[in-house]
Amino acid sequence: MLLQFLFMIFLPYVLGFSKRVSLGGLFDQDETIEGEMVQGEMIQRAFELSVKSVNRNRHANKDELANIFLVSESHLVNSSDILQTSEKVCDLLGMGIAGVFGPQDKLASEHVQSICDSMEVPHIAARWDPEQVRGKVINLYPHADALATVFYRLVKEYNWKAFTILYENSDSLIRMNKLLKLWNPKGHTVTIHHLGDGPDFRNVLRNVKRSADYNIVIDCSYDILSEVLRQAQQIGIMSDRHSYIVSSLDLQTLDLEPYQYSEMNFTGVRMIDPEDSVVEEIFNTEYLDWGFDDPSKLRLEPALMFDAVQLFARALKQLNDAINGDVKQLSCNGSQSWEHGLSLSNFMRLSEMKGLTGLIKFDTAGFRSNFHLDIVQLNVNGLEKIGVWNSTNGIEWISKSPSRESFAEQSLRNKTFIVLISLTKPYGMLKESAATMAGNDRFEGFGIDIITRIADMLGFNYTFELQADNVYGSLNPVTKTWNGMIRKLMNDEADLAITDLTITSERETAVDFTMPFMNLGITILYKKATKTPPSLFSFLSPFSNEVWLYLIGSYIFVSLLLFVIGRICPAEWNNPYPCIEEPEELENQLSLKNSLWFTIGSIMMQGSEIAPIGISTRMLAGIYWFFCLIIVSSYTANLAAFLTVENINAPIKNAEDLANQDTIKYGAKRDGSTIAFFRDSNHTTYQKMYEYMMNNEKEVLTSTNEEGLAKVIAEDYAFLMESSSVDYITERECDVTQINGQLDAKGYGIAMKKHAPYRNALSTAVLKLQESGVLTKLKDKWWKEKRGGGRCQEKPGMAAEVSELGLDNVGGVFLVLVTGVALSCFYTVWELLWDVGCTSCKEDVPFKEELVEELKFVIKCSGTTKPVRRRKGSTDRSEKDSTRDCTPPYGFLPTVITTSVNDDK
Repeated sequence: MLLQFLFMIFLPYVLGFSKRVSLGGLFDQDETIEGEMVQGEMIQRAFELSVKSVNRNRHANKDELANIFLVSESHLVNSSDILQTSEKVCDLLGMGIAGVFGPQDKLASEHVQSICDSMEVPHIAARWDPEQVRGKVINLYPHADALATVFYRLVKEYNWKAFTILYENSDSLIRMNKLLKLWNPKGHTVTIHHLGDGPDFRNVLRNVKRSADYNIVIDCSYDILSEVLRQAQQIGIMSDRHSYIVSSLDLQTLDLEPYQYSEMNFTGVRMIDPEDSVVEEIFNTEYLDWGFDDPSKLRLEPALMFDAVQLFARALKQLNDAINGDVKQLSCNGSQSWEHGLSLSNFMRLSEMKGLTGLIKFDTAGFRSNFHLDIVQLNVNGLEKIGVWNSTNGIEWISKSPSRESFAEQSLRNKTFIVLISLTKPYGMLKESAATMAGNDRFEGFGIDIITRIADMLGFNYTFELQADNVYGSLNPVTKTWNGMIRKLMNDEADLAITDLTITSERETAVDFTMPFMNLGITILYKKATKTPPSLFSFLSPFSNEVWLYLIGSYIFVSLLLFVIGRICPAEWNNPYPCIEEPEELENQLSLKNSLWFTIGSIMMQGSEIAPIGISTRMLAGIYWFFCLIIVSSYTANLAAFLTVENINAPIKNAEDLANQDTIKYGAKRDGSTIAFFRDSNHTTYQKMYEYMMNNEKEVLTSTNEEGLAKVIAEDYAFLMESSSVDYITERECDVTQINGQLDAKGYGIAMKKHAPYRNALSTAVLKLQESGVLTKLKDKWWKEKRGGGRCQEKPGMAAEVSELGLDNVGGVFLVLVTGVALSCFYTVWELLWDVGCTSCKEDVPFKEELVEELKFVIKCSGTTKPVRRRKGSTDRSEKDSTRDCTPPYGFLPTVITTSVNDDK
């Protein structure tokens, strides 16, 4: 039993590889830097730490590394000395090693590979290799074509139509080959600049700055990358308008703090995720001494070397389980090779594991596959992971898009802006104070308050800088250069500009604007119109001429109708002598003269001694009185308004009036947005006005708005300017006013450098101020309250204009009058026929004969007396008839006084 037990223990060592397997490592001997570990030494340390890790885990992980014990034989070699490197390889092969790791140098590595291939010993590398055919070497470094795809996709995602590539050598161009293929004369513009030998790269960087290309790809070695970035910042091409893509996979190990607050879009890729659980577990293992405390400082090649040893150990375990064999001692001068070397290499290519550099897997061509790269972006907190690239799905952004808004908003809290202002009321003014002030405390105004409110919301600091010449900015058509505030923003001499700066398409080609904080348009500033002297016949003003003609016609028509109806109406014929019971004639009070007097007395609201008796005449009189009541009341009310309101005599009412007259001069501010509006307009009137202003430039154009106001007050001159400025002036200068409305629509915005990343943040802040009503309150403060505002406000209750009443206003009362007249005429005819019928029956005369006689009398239209018709020979009259005929026209019975002879006594 004891022999069987001992046999089972030593069986693996009899059938498999020896207990200890040696690995050879060759690492570049770089120039040492005092106090720092160079790359070759770091890779060597990673190699030895990985061997140590395998040996410590041979019992903990029975499935993958059971009973695998490695011995490291590592050496630093001078890569430039190929003979020395070859001797080291031969020495290692003579010791009996199972694989050779390194070196990093391309020529030395290729020479080592040729020796290993001839001996069929696995050669493991962790270096950049642009070759399309890997041969027998096992390289964990991603292939050049895969990396080229990553940078190609980044440029496409960022939608760069033009960019510059800064490259170091031919290897850089191989990595950028897909980007170079983007160039075409009608689409993408790709510019390449060779960095040169260094260490001074400033001349090349100055050329980039002069090209005004803001999208830059940097592909250079890790050794010079830090210096290239530092010099780029010195030259001034690392501002918020610039965007960078850096190809180095070791970007996270650089000190990027000097660039965190530059507000540029700085993007890179990394293969090592410091926050990955596997990375943290390996790095934090107590017995592994990396020489630094943070896994983000671990460079890619040492990490790949660590993973290479782990992969080798797992493949060795699989080979050990599959075949019986051992490692041979080989001679470079001999013809022997290791029969199990190719099998071990194949096991490595078929193995999969997860290490410091993520998933390690190889495709059939021997290239590393299915790996992923983190896309990182620099912000105020350092590098932040914003996406992942893998060969299967391409780029997957963690956020919705590679936006810079969050970065911009964060960076604002650590930014001090230089804000350009001008001394333009009320946007920027010097404070009126007896004390001496300095800095931002010197200024106040509408624009100053807006910047203060936005700074409080976004948390940035600001310094106001005065534009001494008050020039906002215009493009010189000859030199194609800008001046004023726009020029300073373009030259990075300031960050923001706020004043009455109009947003125009021409200016937006040079700078960016926020959304408008004020909407306005061009209008006309002119003297207030003079008062119109009262007319001699101003009492006729309440009614239009049409109404007066209808009123006169109504008076004449009603008077004539009253006369006719009065003759027709039987009730209007009365006994003139009440004491005579049977008079021979009847009398009518509604003669033509009396009818005219009655109607005119009604209009004048005075009445008369004439009083209609019949129903029809009273109906006509009542309707006419109602008509007079409405007409007189309307006239009185409108006359009062005309007497209290002053009529204004305005020589011009709009831009067309101004353009079509020759007496009033007009102009605008020179080199401003107003004159540019007339210059670019296609409207015939505005073109005519622009030609006039250009032909009389010295006489009508001004340098400032204040000069234009002075000309308006002193001369017969109209000044064209923005409506907001006109509103401010008319609140304080009571002799001038705004004419008509706005000729166009535009806005004032906060200007900033082109492609500023904080534009959206500032626009959002302006929108919040607008929605909360803060902008309205600030405008009321600086337009109507401060510095004499509100002095020229019109008194309440003063109407601007009173219109005369037309037929549309009083037509209804005429309709009522017509209706009443029609009813009165109808009743008059009925009353005539009734009276004729009664008379025909009583006097026993034919109805037709009586009607004809009555009509003949009416048609004569003369005389106020009417004979009483009786049947021939008849003297009898009914008492009712006599009483009716003896009734006086006013229902008044005179008192008869009788006297006697005795009374005289």
